[in-house]
Amino acid sequence: MYFQRLRDLREDRDMNQTQIAALLHTSQTVYSRYERGYQTIPVEHLLILADYYGVSVDYILGRTNVMHLAEK
Repeated sequence: MYFQRLRDLREDRDMNQTQIAALLHTSQTVYSRYERGYQTIPVEHLLILADYYGVSVDYILGRTNVMHLAEK
């Protein structure tokens, strides 16, 4: 599965893959594989990215087009 939203969110922040990889404590190569769908992204990394970008995991995964969760 290709995660265009990962790339879009990263680019919207004017960040490169190396910077996001550092946030996840992984390599740029591994992060690039996530974006291209060549490697499964671990749940832990999805949660970190969702928190960092302020969006839901479902949004990153393409399960919804609603970026932000409603406040509880």
